[in-house]
Amino acid sequence: MRRRDVLRLAGAGLVLAGCGVEGRGEPVDGGEFWSGKSRNGRLRWANWPGYMQDDRATIEAFEADSGVEVTYREVIQEMGPWFGKIQAPLAAGQSIGFDLMVMTNGIHLERCRRLGYLAPLDHGRLTNFAAHAGPGFKDPSYDPGNEFTVPYQAGITGIAYNTRYVDEEVTSIAQLFDARYKGRVGMMSDSQELGNFGMFHLGIDPEKSTRADWERAAGKLREQRDSGIVRKYYEQNYVDAVSKGDVWLTMAWSGDVYSLTSPDVRFVVPEEGGTIWTDNLCVPVTAENPVDALALMDWLYVPENNAPLTEFVNYITPVPEVRGIVAGHAAAATGERKEDLTRLSESPLVFPSGDDMARLRHYRRLSQEEAAVYQKTFQAVVRGA
Repeated sequence: MRRRDVLRLAGAGLVLAGCGVEGRGEPVDGGEFWSGKSRNGRLRWANWPGYMQDDRATIEAFEADSGVEVTYREVIQEMGPWFGKIQAPLAAGQSIGFDLMVMTNGIHLERCRRLGYLAPLDHGRLTNFAAHAGPGFKDPSYDPGNEFTVPYQAGITGIAYNTRYVDEEVTSIAQLFDARYKGRVGMMSDSQELGNFGMFHLGIDPEKSTRADWERAAGKLREQRDSGIVRKYYEQNYVDAVSKGDVWLTMAWSGDVYSLTSPDVRFVVPEEGGTIWTDNLCVPVTAENPVDALALMDWLYVPENNAPLTEFVNYITPVPEVRGIVAGHAAAATGERKEDLTRLSESPLVFPSGDDMARLRHYRRLSQEEAAVYQKTFQAVVRGA
């Protein structure tokens, strides 16, 4: 399964999974946490499936450069169950068996941050992040100052449309609400994705939204639904629908359009805005090898180290200098690999323009109480209420 497939299978369980034990709630002092700590030569890393080369080339390169032995496990399938697994030991101050994990910005990352489950990062040991991270990946709204996280990979939620059926250029979310496309529009069933697009359509910045804004956006989405414009609310199966023409335009993830759709399908970041979701490297507060974790995090921000991973994953790298390296690899390659790398280096889905990045917004940071209200508000649209 692709990384984004497993993330979105959570569906309506996004808020409810792992809600039993809370615990802690105390912020961790970064100075005290890092005082006296040094490398141990070991690192245990928890990640999603499909987020590393099959031959683990990036890990082997890091091991050779650093002397750190990495144990790598693809144990994260969804954020809710992962949070449920790590919550009790972290609340009790116990090890989760990993020193580094990849968490998506959203409800569960926010809960980890609020509950003191994450170690504040020592940015004095993250000089490559400071030097090479793109401006769109520094100081995000979900983690001001990158206090607890640095991005691993990212993707965009925008609009995909099939040029065999849509004879105009699609540039606006308003076209998803256009009666001319009645019965041919796909929307996402995920509440955070759907809510963001409803707010974009009304000119609301989701990151700064209020409960009143959510209600307004849900009302507009109900009008779209009740007028018959929406064919279906999709999880992942919109890919086949837009490729075959069952829907002509739909909300979509950039990585899916790059890898899975037909050549007739185009992807755009709407003029009103699109969503950027980020999978983040973070250190659990009970990590036994946190300095080794920082060493890997910083190593991945060296453009030459990041490029082979980007060439495999095909999602957005937080290191924009990688584009030139991929282009260089393409120039030196031959045959099918040359074609693949050239397409990658030239793709705005993997290397978004500055204008596209400026229009992107994250999900709003939600407390547990707010998350329940938000989920209920937009799931009602999907369920016909």
